Amino acid sequence: MAETTAVEARDGAVAITGRTPWQITRARLVRDKVTMAALCSTIFFILLAVTAPLMTQLGWLDPYTSNTDLVGGLGSLPIGPLGGVSWDHPMGVEPGTGRDLLSRVLAGLTVSLVVATSAVAISVVLGTVIGIVSGTAGGRVDWLFSRIIDFVLSFPQTLMLIALSTIVIDALQRALGTDRTPASMLFMIIVMGFFGWPYFARIIRGQVLSLKEREFVEAARSLGAGRARIYFTELLPHLWAPILVYTTLVMPQNIATEAALGFLGVGIQAPTPSFGSILNDSVHYATSDPAYFIFPGVTLFLVVLSFNLLGDGLRDALDPKADRQ
Repeated sequence: MAETTAVEARDGAVAITGRTPWQITRARLVRDKVTMAALCSTIFFILLAVTAPLMTQLGWLDPYTSNTDLVGGLGSLPIGPLGGVSWDHPMGVEPGTGRDLLSRVLAGLTVSLVVATSAVAISVVLGTVIGIVSGTAGGRVDWLFSRIIDFVLSFPQTLMLIALSTIVIDALQRALGTDRTPASMLFMIIVMGFFGWPYFARIIRGQVLSLKEREFVEAARSLGAGRARIYFTELLPHLWAPILVYTTLVMPQNIATEAALGFLGVGIQAPTPSFGSILNDSVHYATSDPAYFIFPGVTLFLVVLSFNLLGDGLRDALDPKADRQ
């Protein structure tokens, strides 16, 4: 529902103008400095992840080349303070190999966002379609989808990822004819997307249950609109707000899950950079080279925090019960 504001007309009378929901949301976001900072930070990290492969091809980043002269020999600690920090290596270099840590962190950021975004896309599509169909159809269809959701949610996601990783990744390697890295990424995307859609479906179903009896839906039915039109033309445009909010809240969970799996050794494996594999290796140098742990850890923390704050801000801005000014 649009808000109204009073403005002074030319003749001194007070005229009433309305504001669209988008204008109300934008005004709330602009007023929330924390959310705006989180939005800028999120965009910054996304741009880094998108441009990192291009910068690698141009030679500006090099996450794979060893520089043994920077670590005093193969297997040694970096030369210089803070893990070998310099103008050429702003985050220092990797102990033992001398590989540029900034390049590896940005490459790991790309991997994390690709996996997290792809998994969220699968969850959004499946959850939205099933939630709309379940909430609109009702009856046995709703009961069946509700039981399927309960069944999927009963599986422990992390345990399933760990237990099935070796078997499924090997099968994907043979089926696709690729090395382990693409197979590992595809495995995590499929599993996280599969276990993520029930949450979306429950949220969308709840929204649809409150929308399907509204006048505009009844009007569409009376005009002979089919199910597909009601689903995707009448209902879907009213569901973008919860979809957007929940997407921004699930993204950091998927990023953290990908990093956790890499840390446990069932995600992306070396030499391909990922947050998890870098942090796993950095644990061995926690006392001798703490910068090797701090720089990737702080980067991962800031990425997850940015998405979390953005999701919280969007949720408050899109809340119709929030205070209006």
